[in-house]
Amino acid sequence: MIITSKQNPAIKKLVTLRRRRARDQAGVAIIDGYEELSCALDAGVRIQTLYYCPELMGNGHTQRLQTLLASGVQAVELSRDVFEKAAYREGPDGWLAVVPSPATSLNELKPTKNMLLLVCETIEKPGNLGAMVRTADAAGVDAIISVDGVTDWANPNVIRASKGAVFTVPVVNATAQQTYDWLTQNNVHIVASTPDTSVNFTQADLTKSVALCVGSEKYGHSDWWLQHANQRVVIPMVGKVNSLNVATSAALLMYEAVRQRATN
Repeated sequence: MIITSKQNPAIKKLVTLRRRRARDQAGVAIIDGYEELSCALDAGVRIQTLYYCPELMGNGHTQRLQTLLASGVQAVELSRDVFEKAAYREGPDGWLAVVPSPATSLNELKPTKNMLLLVCETIEKPGNLGAMVRTADAAGVDAIISVDGVTDWANPNVIRASKGAVFTVPVVNATAQQTYDWLTQNNVHIVASTPDTSVNFTQADLTKSVALCVGSEKYGHSDWWLQHANQRVVIPMVGKVNSLNVATSAALLMYEAVRQRATN
């Protein structure tokens, strides 16, 4: 059976998941795109419902679709116009899946020796959050904590910008106080990036258990977080612009930790 009506109740319900409140209430995320869904599946994510449109699928996707259908996954075929209504992105590729939300809690995060964490305070733009997750996956970061996050981990744009890596790296939502308490209880050194210090980020010891912290796009870290950090570091700049993009700053910090740990 193929759904050909945009007024179908299942399609209307699917469209509501574009809103954060609906996603939070259902505890789900929408994966829109073959690459992102493949990454999630390879990470062991379980599909609740797969929506697909063969007419929009690229070459080479048929085998994966047949494998999923043969596995018994709940799947619904949509006509092209219905799929384009349901899809979040422009120019969809025929793959859309509802899966459990990737977000976890601090209680589920298990500390390890020389743990490397990224802490993002009040990040607003999904593209920035997703880009940081993608880099964190590449750098081998153990987990990412979103402190008082404005956007959610299940946001389709976060998933898209991360290329699905939001399902490969543990991602956590927490308040500033909860995060600080957890980090201190587990002896994690808190290193906050800020222009208000003379300590170059390459001078900090990032070889032990450490939380690399970046602040919001517009204001950087809150005074509270800077006061509770164990160390403040600066990424030097010589240009006219007064700040780096937060995802770029996070990438520099993460790969400095990678460099130090490789030579330690």
